[in-house]
Amino acid sequence: MDTHVHDRRRFLALTAAAAAAPLLTACGAGFGGDGNKGDGSAADDVTGSFDWRREKGTTVKALLNKHPYTDALLADLKAFTEKTGIEVEYDVFPEDNYFDKLTVDLSSGRASYDVFMLGAYMVWQYGPPGWLEDLGPWMRNSSATGAEWDRTDFFPNLLQAGQWSLKAGAPLGRGGQYALPWGWETNVVAYNTEVFGKLGLKPAETFEELVDLAATIKRRAPGAGFDGMYGIAVRGSRSWATIHPGFMTMYARNGLKDFTVDGGKLTPAMNSPEAVAFTEDWTRMVKRGGPPSWTSYTWYQCSSDLGAKKAGMLFDADTAAYFQAVEGAGPASGKIAFHPGPKGPDGSLATNMWIWSLGMNARSRRKSASWLFLQWATGKEHLRTSALTHHHIDPVRRSVAEDAAYRNKMRHLPGFLDTFETVVDQTRIQFTPQAQFFDATTSWAAALQEIYGGKSARSVLDGLADDLAGKVGQ
Repeated sequence: MDTHVHDRRRFLALTAAAAAAPLLTACGAGFGGDGNKGDGSAADDVTGSFDWRREKGTTVKALLNKHPYTDALLADLKAFTEKTGIEVEYDVFPEDNYFDKLTVDLSSGRASYDVFMLGAYMVWQYGPPGWLEDLGPWMRNSSATGAEWDRTDFFPNLLQAGQWSLKAGAPLGRGGQYALPWGWETNVVAYNTEVFGKLGLKPAETFEELVDLAATIKRRAPGAGFDGMYGIAVRGSRSWATIHPGFMTMYARNGLKDFTVDGGKLTPAMNSPEAVAFTEDWTRMVKRGGPPSWTSYTWYQCSSDLGAKKAGMLFDADTAAYFQAVEGAGPASGKIAFHPGPKGPDGSLATNMWIWSLGMNARSRRKSASWLFLQWATGKEHLRTSALTHHHIDPVRRSVAEDAAYRNKMRHLPGFLDTFETVVDQTRIQFTPQAQFFDATTSWAAALQEIYGGKSARSVLDGLADDLAGKVGQ
């Protein structure tokens, strides 16, 4: 989960300053290359038969975010060292300053860390200055990569999330591979089965139904013994993280885009007539059926309210509901079910995602050993172990998702597996890749707050589009 994400202003400032640094402009984007063999990648130096122990005695340094995925990795790390003879030293930071730490280190050129966690959106910041190693040549070299790693086992849309040409507006899935999928989450609706049963409700299949359903729960739930319950928990704080889960998922299902791209030029599209109408409906849903203090709501408040029986529904990351649904989590545990959420007018279930990925420092002096670590950490064996013994609940690999033991573990959560299978191939990054992503989406969240507060959606979104037009994709 993109846990503890509150304010990216420091991250934005650090990234902007670092990207302008002279030492980096000298590097250019040449570290990544175009993904073709022979582009000067260190992967070309690895020859002969594949050998897990070719770098025994080496130490790799990792920078990790405090997260359940990290817990699973560290619990299994001994298996990696036994397999390879490679030691892993690591630092773990909470997410409220994790990306600050990573940005400063990458921009400095010191290469204090060889490998690190990053979100796919961060590739749009870290890729163009040349901070990320293109992993494509490593993946394609059979001397460097064991056959059992099997790149075809990844859900292709997840692998594509870290593949980009480094050009603003260019689609994902082409160019260098700058990050590998490790753990992710799709954005769906979770709901309290107890209140739905007592009120005779069923999950919404259209957005209009969802708006009405949220208001119905807020109006009728207190009379059914659910004091203080409101209809739907969605994020509302002034943060980029407000835009990417439920809002962007429903926005995309309505066929809407954040930007249009023409000849490499990005034009803001969140003020189109259709986008204005959708935004009006979204804020109406929040006013009629959302939390009273919506403008302060992060993922944490949304998740907690579902678990405490304060919210009848949650439209957010499936993991945000999962941790409230598991046995013993709180008042609502055992009473939470999962649903793909409303379809778009044409039946679309396009879904936005957050994906935790692993990347390699382009300046690392231990790239061969680092690649063995990345290969192991994203491999079938470790990810299966993490899914079964920890909380890698959205597998990035098809073999784990189809594993009988994994399915048995998740089967007690009503609708979870069916929902996952329904949306997994429809889930991808619905935003247009561009370096101002965090700034743009934070401004977008501020615009939602203004509209929620009573300002004209047309006027506010026109202002947002005008502001972004001068900053993005030039």
